[in-house]
Amino acid sequence: MFNAEKVKNECVQWIRDFFENNGRDCNAVLGISGGKDSSIVAALCVEALSRDRVIGVLMPNGEQADIDKALLLVDFLKIKHYVVNIKEAVDGIINSIPFELSEQSRTNLPPRIRMSTLYAISQSNNGRVANTCNLSEDWVGYSTRYGDSVGDFSPCSNITVDEMKQIGRLLGLPAALVDKVPTDGLCGQTDEEKLGFTYAELDRYIRTGEIDNPESKEKIDRLHKMNLFKLSVMPSFDPKIKY
Repeated sequence: MFNAEKVKNECVQWIRDFFENNGRDCNAVLGISGGKDSSIVAALCVEALSRDRVIGVLMPNGEQADIDKALLLVDFLKIKHYVVNIKEAVDGIINSIPFELSEQSRTNLPPRIRMSTLYAISQSNNGRVANTCNLSEDWVGYSTRYGDSVGDFSPCSNITVDEMKQIGRLLGLPAALVDKVPTDGLCGQTDEEKLGFTYAELDRYIRTGEIDNPESKEKIDRLHKMNLFKLSVMPSFDPKIKY
């Protein structure tokens, strides 16, 4: 059984230890989307470091329908935050490339610009960038490589969606954030609509190996295998030179 309080407390201590060893006086900097993951990671960082050392960055691409949820989170936690609209940067790159980008390139460009924005803000504010991915999304590659899949430390990449929700409730976050239907904010679909299976199915399969729907199992196994490269260190050639 998942012990949310034990895992939450251990994660908070892990964050403290990370900063003790990798920037004792640094700030945690993270993108705030209005979803549960960034909300929970922000709250964990506040508990670990205090709200004075957590900086949230809201990065709409033009109009963002649920930006009110992101503002709710930073107001609830009372953390410093910046709003950086990335639309001009996205449009500038698209308009400067001398050919029509593929749909996948257009979809993944904003998350990569957001991560560049986070690092620019982090380096100017004595920061360390928090990765906000969870285990369920990482398992099926539901992140953008060199976008939301990276960071300097990752508190929740070994915690499933259901487990994240339990931690979020324990942290006292508003239900509007913890139970918000997850979407990637890119294609207009919910995560589960796009994936073709539920997070409940996925979480159970990850933790127990059990799944009732063979079609869901096939999809999960295929996506997991296809996206394992996102979780691996970049391959590098070793010439094995000796002197």
